[in-house]
Amino acid sequence: MKEILKYNIDIFKLGNKQHRYAFESGDSFFADFEQDLLKKGHFRVELLLDKSATLLHLHFHVVGSVELVCDRSLEPFTHPIEVNQSLILKYGEENRELTDEIEVIVRDTPRINVAQYIFEYIGLSLPMKKIHPSLRDQPVEYETEEALLIYRSEDIPENAEEDDPSVID
Repeated sequence: MKEILKYNIDIFKLGNKQHRYAFESGDSFFADFEQDLLKKGHFRVELLLDKSATLLHLHFHVVGSVELVCDRSLEPFTHPIEVNQSLILKYGEENRELTDEIEVIVRDTPRINVAQYIFEYIGLSLPMKKIHPSLRDQPVEYETEEALLIYRSEDIPENAEEDDPSVID
């Protein structure tokens, strides 16, 4: 939990102007979150916080790499990450999320912690299929014709014959 405290920003004391922050972390950052997806990695965050009387505009730039496990071979591999995301925190009566990019925070909030945002942005940047770089150029071999039909993405012509194995009922 100590690692996450490094990501506290005392916004109450900040003047209405741009502020720059830099964070760097690794495995200990991911250990503070209760999840199984990310355990190892190293990254650097450059945060530009633009404070005004009515809102905070945060722009995150994250660069680094994380260790993933291949969905095919179950071998670990290093995956590069680069994230550019913006978040707007508006002042209001109660804390709530309006959209993925806009949240409302109470006006007298003394500090914000940006660790959760960074973690989510890294997680969202990961590929849906985690394939080891050495396997990415290899074609997938299907064991059965049925599996081939399930994973095929090409269009089937309208005049295909009924006994054609490419026609799905």
